[in-house]
Amino acid sequence: MNFYELLQREGIAIEKQSGEHLFRQGETDTSLYLINSGLLKAYYLSDDGKESIKSFLSNKDIIGSLTSAHAGGLCSFSLLCLELTTVTKIPFDVIREYSRRDVNIANEMLDVLLQFSMKKEKREYEFLCLSAEERFSLLIKSRPNILNNITQNDLARYLGVTPVGLSRIKKRVEDKTKPQR
Repeated sequence: MNFYELLQREGIAIEKQSGEHLFRQGETDTSLYLINSGLLKAYYLSDDGKESIKSFLSNKDIIGSLTSAHAGGLCSFSLLCLELTTVTKIPFDVIREYSRRDVNIANEMLDVLLQFSMKKEKREYEFLCLSAEERFSLLIKSRPNILNNITQNDLARYLGVTPVGLSRIKKRVEDKTKPQR
């Protein structure tokens, strides 16, 4: 058996409307989610209510709060559907139990967890080492499909800038891509 067969066997199909959460920061959630369709944002809320966007997720992405699912803690972020979304939900304990018995699932789960880690490492590098303009240009190249489906405020929060700062960045990027006369 492989990981996707395990999801079909043990997973639960869930449909959520735009504006609904899969889980919220401060709650417990012991599952992982495979996104089958839709668009979601993973975000943090500071104590003073400031929102910071961790990531946007779409088809074939896998997400969950490992702090909650594996370690029994509280979710450190929230997961919000930005459009009609379908996911397959599977308890982390089910994955762990199958992984103990099936080396193929264990290896695939290792790959999933490595993908989590590499995605987080990439995001950290971009946020710490690239300018907001470079992050914006990279997003345009790597995920142009989501730009039309997220608000400008969400895009600004993802980049770590104000909406006014985003407008300036967009203008500079636009000016760079215009043909010179």
